[in-house]
Amino acid sequence: MLGSNLRHLRVFHAVAETGSVTRAAELCLVSQPAVTQAIAKLEAEAELPLFRRTSQGFFLTEAGALLARRGKRALDMLDGALNEIAPRLPLTATRAQLLALIATSEAQNFSLAARQLGIAQPTVHRAVTQLEREAGKALFQRSAFGIVPTRACAMLARIARLSFAELDQAVSELGDLVGREVGEITIGAMPLARSHPMPKVLARFREKRPNLRIRIIEGTYDELLGQLRRGDLDFLIGALRSPAPIEDVVQERVFDDDLVLLAGHHHPLLQRPLSLEVLRQQHWLVTRTGTPTRTQFDAMFHAAGLALPDSIIETGSVILMREMMEISDVLSCVSHLQARADIDRKLVAVLPFAVPHSTRAIGLTYRRDWMPTPAQSLIMEEIRQASAEAL
Repeated sequence: MLGSNLRHLRVFHAVAETGSVTRAAELCLVSQPAVTQAIAKLEAEAELPLFRRTSQGFFLTEAGALLARRGKRALDMLDGALNEIAPRLPLTATRAQLLALIATSEAQNFSLAARQLGIAQPTVHRAVTQLEREAGKALFQRSAFGIVPTRACAMLARIARLSFAELDQAVSELGDLVGREVGEITIGAMPLARSHPMPKVLARFREKRPNLRIRIIEGTYDELLGQLRRGDLDFLIGALRSPAPIEDVVQERVFDDDLVLLAGHHHPLLQRPLSLEVLRQQHWLVTRTGTPTRTQFDAMFHAAGLALPDSIIETGSVILMREMMEISDVLSCVSHLQARADIDRKLVAVLPFAVPHSTRAIGLTYRRDWMPTPAQSLIMEEIRQASAEAL
């Protein structure tokens, strides 16, 4: 695993900056053979030479420059968080200890953290205890109900995740240099995106990068946003929030969508004039409170001085909506693009009623300081292109 030894990575950066094994050994307080061994192990992990050795010194190869760029970003993030807890930690904290801290912070239980990591519980406990000893302070608050990370610990766990994600990006880019499909792209997709534009995007991307692993993660916006900020997701695609939910993410509008009211083809309202008062008396399937679609649905009635319909089932499943509309008189309010395939196949019908002020921005959300790999940039460009073609 590239970067499994953080000390090796620090030695690599010292050689990259000085061009000298001797000077790097002095800066890192290690022997020259230790520097040479660290570089050799990193090159073995990368499966590429990282330096050109000359009589004038050590000079970065293309692979070395890539690792230096990504590695510096990773260490800068990590060291800032470690220094906040104790100045000594950047020198002593290991990747294994930080992985144990991350797992324990999330599980709030040593046994569950050990199970997540696939190691013994005493190993996790020992790693966390060693970090606390070096920090000179408790990183978790113990209670009868479990262990809770301190604020500084929770921040360190999040930053460590982002730092390790940066090193994973380096692995992917090193693979690109030699034509290997390494790593994966992880996308948080909200309901609309899973219908449009992702099917077309994934088909096109597969033609260009046939073997690169892609994971599409589904969940609520809040869940996906949390995973994005921890580095578990590369980016989100779906309805944008106004304003942006937090300062450390960027929102990029890609296209606009609007809402439609749907019914089964047998529904009597398809044959009669509609008013909000008539619609208020119907049975509805709508997304949960707090989503953009639900906010606009509620606003449609509130703006007219009407109470919300009494009969509401909350669901984000278009499949459930479609099946219920086929066997009952229930109505739904959904994204036009999300439902377009079902509309075109005549599985559902659009009610002749325009939802007022329902246009909403759909796009990409990613971390403010994120630097995508070529593969990630490619799939994002495919999203932009497919969205533009659909307008």
